[in-house]
Amino acid sequence: MDVSTIITLVVLAALAMWAVAIYNQLVALKNRYKNAFAQIEVQLKRRYDLIPNLIETAKGYMEHERGTLEAVTKARDAAASMLADAAKDPGNAAAIKGLATQEGVLQSALGKFGIAVEAYPDLKASQNMMQLTEELTSTENKIAFSRQAFNDQIMSYNTYRQSFPQIVLAASFGHPTDAELLEFADSEAIQEAPSVSF
Repeated sequence: MDVSTIITLVVLAALAMWAVAIYNQLVALKNRYKNAFAQIEVQLKRRYDLIPNLIETAKGYMEHERGTLEAVTKARDAAASMLADAAKDPGNAAAIKGLATQEGVLQSALGKFGIAVEAYPDLKASQNMMQLTEELTSTENKIAFSRQAFNDQIMSYNTYRQSFPQIVLAASFGHPTDAELLEFADSEAIQEAPSVSF
């Protein structure tokens, strides 16, 4: 074996190890964002499970608000369906966007429900309602934290995937596109500064 053959074999072995390292890092980063989405899924399912209890508690008090109660139930069911789709592949941009849209609809329906509850002081003072509201608030905080952790993992994955030389090999390794961030409608409102006029 001559020197040029040995050098060629060493270079090929180094390139193969480099490609394996890129592949392994892409897989690790993808698994991290999938795990982060699983945490969001747990919290969203918890919220979806709390909503029927909240509606049931309110039903006796809110006889004239049937439309509001039905809107919350319908939005909850649609969001749960979109969550199931997104959980199958958290890297699917269409599924993540669909989940974000349905979560916005659910947040809007819950906001209207909250406004309707304000008109019923006995309902607001109910021990069951106070406990469910507290659990829902706690769950909302956990959802926000989990969503941030998911988006952080997505950013790490996308940054690595978009970097050179990984971008050259990513598609051939089964990572053809960037993963989608999960942005809920309320996160856009948080970023806007409130306007005050006198």
